[in-house]
Amino acid sequence: MSEFWRDRSVLVTGCTGLLGSWLVADLVQRGARVTGLVRDWVPQSRLYTENWDQQINVVRGCVQDLQTLKRAINEYEVDTVFHLAAQSIVGIGNRDPLDTFETNIKGTWNLLEACRQVGGVSRIVMASSDKAYGDQPVLPYDETTPLQGEHPYDVSKSCADLICRTYSVSYGMPVCITRCGNFYGGGDLNFNRIVPDTIRSALRGKPVVLRSDGSYIRDYFYIRDGVLAYLHLAEQMDRREIWGEAFNFSNELQIPVLEMVCKILEVMDKTHLKPIILNQAKNEIKHQYLSAEKARKLLNWQAKYSIEEGLRETIQWYEQLLNPDSKTLPLLMQK
Repeated sequence: MSEFWRDRSVLVTGCTGLLGSWLVADLVQRGARVTGLVRDWVPQSRLYTENWDQQINVVRGCVQDLQTLKRAINEYEVDTVFHLAAQSIVGIGNRDPLDTFETNIKGTWNLLEACRQVGGVSRIVMASSDKAYGDQPVLPYDETTPLQGEHPYDVSKSCADLICRTYSVSYGMPVCITRCGNFYGGGDLNFNRIVPDTIRSALRGKPVVLRSDGSYIRDYFYIRDGVLAYLHLAEQMDRREIWGEAFNFSNELQIPVLEMVCKILEVMDKTHLKPIILNQAKNEIKHQYLSAEKARKLLNWQAKYSIEEGLRETIQWYEQLLNPDSKTLPLLMQK
């Protein structure tokens, strides 16, 4: 394992979330000195269930509070920031756009401004999303595709991306942007997402209910690949020429929602549970997937996990969460 992260002071915002909890665990195992910004107590988060919170500094607060961010960066002499905190659910964004804008847009400028004012931060990786591109006629999206979100969550990500770009260009800030597809993996507690919802429904012997007609195409990205992509990008940021750049990370598979559901049911041997299709989705992009050519060529990055590997490990995690007598999770966590 690389010595790059040993003794490096790292701030992770959003560390109770899916990506954040996996990233914290990996950074701790690599010897980093991690500080996590925590807004809410989420008892089922991997941060707590696997006791990673006992091995990091925990700062209570939210990204809307500039002074909290400045204090954390200054007090813990932060070198590297992974800014993951966000309101990340499309449906919640539609119901409450102002909170989504406050968290995702103001939270981003607060984080960057705190780094600028305190100084000493050598690399900032900001989590954006493929949704920042909005709805586009040409697929797959690459990093030259215009940022033109139209719905609240998409717009919040388009704006946050542009704010990162201006802090890099105008102030020379060492920031890079990640745009990934739909993360899935053990630890995702947002059961309105298709992967955990399908697994939970199948474990309970019920058919999953789809909001859409099942034809929406998405880019599904396993969380372990996501962590490795974030770490790899940060390690590359000694190269000043990539500051201010955005990178798509994807396994470049284009999978309709219904096909993803069927893959999960097949792995679980639950193909008799036929999905219920409501066809009621609103304010969602129908077809969206990414090209990762720039990351492959410029960063020499590639995904490690197949969709089947990712799903098998993910299903094992939820079996342990929802059926505590299961013995599969300890085997998974030893990898």
